[in-house]
Amino acid sequence: MPTYSYKCTECGHAFDIVQSIADASLTACPNCGGTLRKVFGLTGVTFNGSGFYRTDSRSNTKSGSGDSSKSSSSSASTGSSASSTS
Repeated sequence: MPTYSYKCTECGHAFDIVQSIADASLTACPNCGGTLRKVFGLTGVTFNGSGFYRTDSRSNTKSGSGDSSKSSSSSASTGSSASSTS
């Protein structure tokens, strides 16, 4: 369930509360009974892992046509390096 931040417009009391998306927004401050407003801030996003690559979100059909030049150039360089070592 998401956590929502509220701040009272009268006394300035700020707090966070865990609510369901279907729950109604709070309207009364628990300290003074004043009007509450939701506080919208930046969304925290954390990317964990070894990294993200340009080809991670591509399907095989799209990358097959775009990567054909890369695979042919890499195989050509592999072939030329193999022939130069022989």
